[in-house]
Amino acid sequence: MYADNTLTPKEAIRLCALGTLAVKPYRYSVLANSVRHFVSHLLGPSLDMMGTSIELLKYEGLVESVEEDGADDEKIAITEEGRTALHALLTANVRSSAQDLNDLIIALKFRFLHLLPTPDQKDQVALLKDVCEGELGRLENLHQHHAEDEGHLPKWLDQALNETESRLIWLTEFELSL
Repeated sequence: MYADNTLTPKEAIRLCALGTLAVKPYRYSVLANSVRHFVSHLLGPSLDMMGTSIELLKYEGLVESVEEDGADDEKIAITEEGRTALHALLTANVRSSAQDLNDLIIALKFRFLHLLPTPDQKDQVALLKDVCEGELGRLENLHQHHAEDEGHLPKWLDQALNETESRLIWLTEFELSL
């Protein structure tokens, strides 16, 4: 964790893996795919974010094999030590994220957009719409995939989808006003 008790990117991946296993045991490959699917649909594809190894979680005693047949794709479950680590990760503070940097960049674009010729302004708004549409697609896919999940993720995804759809509508109307 960072000094302010917020999660590093690798700890966020660890939280995803341990939380997934806290719901129920999974086969190694299913867990890896589930973590990759969830993270990539929120952040986009990111190889550096996928650095946490399930093998490292096993080595640290946070997860364990629940099958003794030596299968390559063994079923694994969270341990009591893993539940303790999960609790620490879930109760960590939330740090301002890269989203804040993106918000700053977008705000600066809008602050100085009027300095560009109109065609360039429209190009910049089209670029922002493309980013928004990509985010909307990832969120919709994630929502469909987790619609039946227990917990509060579906409600949060509903809210995130509404915000993103609203932003896309606003950008479209703004583009037409140029």
